[in-house]
Amino acid sequence: MKFFSYLLFLAVPLLFLSIFTFYPVVASVFYSFYDSKTGDFGIGNYVRVLSDTNPLRALVMPRFGDTPPWGALIHNVVWIAIHVPLVTLLGLLLAYVLKYYVVGSNIVKGIVFLGMVIPPAIGGLIIRLMYDGDIGIVPKFFSALGVKELAVTWINYPNLALYALILGSVWIWLGFSVTIFTAALEAIPKSHIDAARVFGASSWQIFRRIVIPEVRAAIVIVVVMTMLWDMKIFDVVFASTGGGPGGATNVLALVVYNYFARSLDYYTASTVAVILTILVVPAVVFAVKKWL
Repeated sequence: MKFFSYLLFLAVPLLFLSIFTFYPVVASVFYSFYDSKTGDFGIGNYVRVLSDTNPLRALVMPRFGDTPPWGALIHNVVWIAIHVPLVTLLGLLLAYVLKYYVVGSNIVKGIVFLGMVIPPAIGGLIIRLMYDGDIGIVPKFFSALGVKELAVTWINYPNLALYALILGSVWIWLGFSVTIFTAALEAIPKSHIDAARVFGASSWQIFRRIVIPEVRAAIVIVVVMTMLWDMKIFDVVFASTGGGPGGATNVLALVVYNYFARSLDYYTASTVAVILTILVVPAVVFAVKKWL
């Protein structure tokens, strides 16, 4: 009798999971192999999306030039290569300094965490305004320094737009990094820090030989979660540039949107979604093995 009670209890959540999770996943994989134009079942969609040269849909452009567009997949890789080290290093340093050297650090943490609590789409609009040539703080800063080349609307230039969004997204995600590292620092026994100071260790030595080894697990969490966020980034790009100018800030999730919502090509959109999933799953598996 208890067994049937358990099944009844699980029936509703399993039904919702089946409708809104399991079925869409299976259907997406199926549609990714189905060519709606020819009716064939194969890898035609994958060949098409990987060879597409339209800047607003291309995953990998045929030539890796000096400036974007480089293709959505490469843009995601560049995003990870810049964003992950910055968020990890700045988050750890900021959490360390705020904990041991700043009075009233909770106020600063609240300001830093503000980027995490606002909707990503709003964050994208804020980034757009930050780099506006007329009112943006970044162009005004470089104008005051006399660097006229950077005192412009960054997101209007293909060679600057992608880097503008990446640097702007550091503020949006930094709150997560600081929160994780702050919790990890709280777990370090205060006696370890005090003993190191008694024996004459400098702040840098304490940071390098005590703090970093103690928060290694937190570093893994921040790196993996930031990589996942970077691979799935959509709201910030959509709200700030829409993938422009000329596809210079296009990313994988935006390609899925362009195929699905603009071209109404659900089969090709499923193909890109499957590719995105294949790229994200290894990071998830690594995280699970590392943490459990």
